[in-house]
Amino acid sequence: LPRDTSTSGRVEAHLKFTTPLKIVFSSPDYNDLTLDTNTANSYLSVSDSRRSVTTRSEPQPYPDHPDRFTSWAQVLCRAGIAGRCYWEVEWAGSGGVSVGICYKNMNRIGGGSDCKLGHNSKSWSLDCINTTCSFQHNKESVAIVTPCGSRIGVYLDFRAGTLTFYNVSDSMILLHKEKTTFTQPVYPVFWVGLGSTLKVCSL
Repeated sequence: LPRDTSTSGRVEAHLKFTTPLKIVFSSPDYNDLTLDTNTANSYLSVSDSRRSVTTRSEPQPYPDHPDRFTSWAQVLCRAGIAGRCYWEVEWAGSGGVSVGICYKNMNRIGGGSDCKLGHNSKSWSLDCINTTCSFQHNKESVAIVTPCGSRIGVYLDFRAGTLTFYNVSDSMILLHKEKTTFTQPVYPVFWVGLGSTLKVCSL
């Protein structure tokens, strides 16, 4: 993986993936991976730290906002990425989660595929339920044979057009690598099923 120490961030890339990969991004557009409550669906409960989210059976008292997902239980992170970045999430629960990225202009209103993570041309996702996972983009699904765990790593190289997902434990296991061309900054985004919780990890 590429090494970049051009700013205050440091890169610790373990090419053989014998230990968990630690990459701190250097993109000036990206300061911290925190959830944007203005985008959170009303059934998502976001923690005060803005780093954890749980789907509830009752709606939360969020104010109306044009950026909010009205149907799908999804939430974006606050800052877009147009460089190289790595992040990890932990999840638990029977409802499953989706971990991915999207363009800011992905539709938020309604329950159609144009609003659902991984089911349109403006988003990419890894869908996880129990130990099964699949990659989704633009209504196309790729089944992944390797079981997924409770900790998922995501590495994005915007300029190279690569998006890579890893199963993270004592070592890194590749789940899926996607090659594409990004045309605008992308935002980390999560879908959380009922009964599940997702947490953005500190690296």
